[in-house]
Amino acid sequence: MDHHHDHHDHGRDHGTGRSGGGHPHRPDGPGWARRVRHLLTPHSHDTSDRVDGALTASRAGIRALWISLLVLGVTAAGQAVVVFWSGSVALLGDTLHNVADALTAVPLGVAFLLGRRAATRRYTYGYGRAEDLAGVAIVATIAGSAVFAGYQAVTRLLDPRGVDHLPYVAAAGLIGFVGNEIVARYRIGVGRRIGSAALVADGLHARTDGFTSLAVLLGAGGAALGWWWADPAVGLLITVAILVVLGDAARSVYRRLMDAVDPALVDTAEAALLATPGVTRVGAVRLRWIGHRLHAECAITVDGGLTVAQGHRITVAAEHRLIHAVPRLTAASVHADPDHRHGDDPHAILAHHR
Repeated sequence: MDHHHDHHDHGRDHGTGRSGGGHPHRPDGPGWARRVRHLLTPHSHDTSDRVDGALTASRAGIRALWISLLVLGVTAAGQAVVVFWSGSVALLGDTLHNVADALTAVPLGVAFLLGRRAATRRYTYGYGRAEDLAGVAIVATIAGSAVFAGYQAVTRLLDPRGVDHLPYVAAAGLIGFVGNEIVARYRIGVGRRIGSAALVADGLHARTDGFTSLAVLLGAGGAALGWWWADPAVGLLITVAILVVLGDAARSVYRRLMDAVDPALVDTAEAALLATPGVTRVGAVRLRWIGHRLHAECAITVDGGLTVAQGHRITVAAEHRLIHAVPRLTAASVHADPDHRHGDDPHAILAHHR
């Protein structure tokens, strides 16, 4: 006996005994705020609520990308003017770096748009994985940033160069840091709120670019004191910082690609299922991210003497609790087995396939 719900099918699957149904979960806000909102907000079991939530998340991600593109574009344009008058190679590299960071919004924006497409008979889980592929592209961009920053630093150590208009160069570096930090905080905040690892990785990328901009500022200060080695030395330190951020971003995207989830989410799901009246045991609980949406496949055990209708009501109640307990869960399939502790194994016929 299965109970399955997602944002594509809300009708009974004749012949399998599956039926749609669910409850939208709103993860924003602390626990007490959710409980108050739960009391004040009209409830619905319509699939459209879940679709609206998923589309809202996608819209939030796309809006974050557009705003980031605008902020970084203005930042890069201001730096480019200073580059033209100062001839600073370090600032030129930082400007190009900011332009590249702004352009990472393109693959991620395409991924968000693809993720809003409905599932097909070929892509039965939809196109949410496009987000994870965009995350791979962003990680590759961060790696390229580390290589570029390191190359610039080593080149400056081997071939020192003078820089004109140091106060303007320092100001441009500070502008670059502020612009990137604003974008980083915004991307990371939205990415964590909607559950997008790719958008968080892109925010971390913007933060590394901000550190690179600070290197320009510190390097200009060192040059003003006559320390020609200050700019490349700080550049090497920033390269190390970029590599640290690269490791965090790569780990996050890798875990998404490998269907890893926070074990605490599994604990939460098991507790919610076990707390459902009529559930005697909880079997396998599997969770996976598809883009910024979480899917669940769970097995529960109920009294073997129940009717099909009674067992189905328990699976619906179990899914209802699951949706409320697990943030950003947009699809769940709950399978109910009869309790066989004192009888035959209902799965014995499948034993030779395991």
